[in-house]
Amino acid sequence: MTLRRIFVAGALALAAFGSGALAQESISSGPQATDIEADQMEVVDAEKKAIFKGNVNAKRGKVTLKSAELVVHYADVKQADGTTKTDATNIDASGNVVIVTAKETITGDWAKIDVQSDKLVVGGNVKLVQGSTILTGPELRADLKSNRMEMKGGRVKGSFLPK
Repeated sequence: MTLRRIFVAGALALAAFGSGALAQESISSGPQATDIEADQMEVVDAEKKAIFKGNVNAKRGKVTLKSAELVVHYADVKQADGTTKTDATNIDASGNVVIVTAKETITGDWAKIDVQSDKLVVGGNVKLVQGSTILTGPELRADLKSNRMEMKGGRVKGSFLPK
């Protein structure tokens, strides 16, 4: 597998991570380059995954995802013209996950992104900051298609400052 193919998988995967504001930034802005930096990268083609470890910094447009480890799962998909392209299917980020957009910052212990269904789950000491609004809780679920987010999994706390 070539590095180009991995970066294509990463680019497709990063098109879907984040919350509603992130989805608008990533998906509606069309094709953009995705840069992924890490201390090391391993491709396990037999398992259809690329593993980035150590100081992972993935950036696409104005959206950044940082973590200790990022695993991009992918599949080869046949196209109508008979060619095959690589599509990311799922992303697993772990270790001090930070997702930053122009409007918000989400932090947690881990994140799982289902690229095909545009769903994001961030878990473990989750904190969402949008302007002067701060929400904390055990788990944040986001549906990027409907721009709906839900903080759940136990006690949820919100802090809303007047403008």
